[in-house]
Amino acid sequence: LKELKKVVITKPGEVLKPTLQELKQLAYHNSLPFIGFGFLDNFIMIMAGEYIDITLGAKLGISTMAAAAFGNTISDMMGVGSAWYVESWADRLGAHPPDLTPDQLEMPGSRISANLGRCLGVAFGCLLGMFPLLFINTSGSEEAEKEQEKP
Repeated sequence: LKELKKVVITKPGEVLKPTLQELKQLAYHNSLPFIGFGFLDNFIMIMAGEYIDITLGAKLGISTMAAAAFGNTISDMMGVGSAWYVESWADRLGAHPPDLTPDQLEMPGSRISANLGRCLGVAFGCLLGMFPLLFINTSGSEEAEKEQEKP
């Protein structure tokens, strides 16, 4: 992620604590890219894993978990390639960093705020990225589903 730096001249040894508003802005700044990463990670993993399970799984006899692992590998590779785009998108949405000095960013409150934003962002993004599960048939075969629908 982009580095946050600001140079402020203060008295030697004096470091002001970030305000609550700055900590919220720091959490928001850190959350938006992780919403994008979480969404893309789960979305691509589910779609690729399902496709691999249906095609290679049937042909090669690999397990559903192996197909999910292959899907996760593809998702991770796509995540590396999409990092710049996700960060640019987050910046356009107003995720600008607060004006904090490097010393302020190293304070425990700032670290907690940044990590909390990242954790909540990736969790929310992962939940959003699960939406393909609404459209995937998980009941087994289509024939069994048709038999259940008959009166």
